[in-house]
Amino acid sequence: MELAMIGLGRMGANMAERLVRGGHTVRGYDPGDAARQQAEARGIVPHANLQNAVAALPTPRVVWLMVPAGQVVDDTIAQLRPLLATGDTVIDGGNSNYKDTQRRGAQLAEAGIHYIDCGTSGGVWGLAEGYSLMIGGDAGAVARLQPVFATLAPTPETGWGHVGPSGAGHFAKMIHNGIEYGMMQAYAEGFAILKHKQAMDFDLGTLAEIWRHGSVVRSWLLDLTADALKKNPQMDGIAPYVADSGEGRWTVAEAIDLNVSAPVITLALLERLRSRDDDSYADKLLAAMRNEFGGHAVKQG
Repeated sequence: MELAMIGLGRMGANMAERLVRGGHTVRGYDPGDAARQQAEARGIVPHANLQNAVAALPTPRVVWLMVPAGQVVDDTIAQLRPLLATGDTVIDGGNSNYKDTQRRGAQLAEAGIHYIDCGTSGGVWGLAEGYSLMIGGDAGAVARLQPVFATLAPTPETGWGHVGPSGAGHFAKMIHNGIEYGMMQAYAEGFAILKHKQAMDFDLGTLAEIWRHGSVVRSWLLDLTADALKKNPQMDGIAPYVADSGEGRWTVAEAIDLNVSAPVITLALLERLRSRDDDSYADKLLAAMRNEFGGHAVKQG
């Protein structure tokens, strides 16, 4: 097939290259000159602007967006809208909020343009290993793009699927990332306890390798953890600051709206927020309270 990839960052460029390797023609656009030059070296046909990239496509056109969630997606769609026609398809492979996706899908549907949301997981390993694709939108439009999804997935038969109507793909990806928060937090806490048991002098890298084989806690995430421990067992040079890109917050908000108890995911998110406070007023106040009611010593900062 032939399509345009808009956004040639780490994810977009890797996905475009995987498609090229699979025999598809990918026309790429990115506002950065360097990104376009690097993409060309990887077999992607670069275009200096969005208009040229879309105009070069056969009809019905397929445009895949790999741009930051939020206003950037809306701005890109606004630029694309006059360039597209009835029967064309726009795919959003980023981590958009599913409510935004439903709104965009309804707006484009009025012009006969299909809007497919494709929750995409795989990170920097996706080029070699393939991507997990959770796809929402019109079933007929998804079926027509089967060759594209089958190429991006780990195998043509596994790791991808149509999961529901508009917004379902991004909703599924949001929950996927919420689960990821909880898993990461559990691994991090477990290894922290092991590290603090100094009398045992555990080799955390060795333990991670043992758990990777036969254990009920084995996973690809543990594989990556083992690799990180092998490279830097003391985590030297890494600040204890953990960012979040929004999906965990949205997951917790949905859990509240749906009256679903999700304490693990919620606490994992709160731990990330806590990691960013290097001068915690709350902790200072807790120390002051202990001093007030029990005369407990306060450590001077």
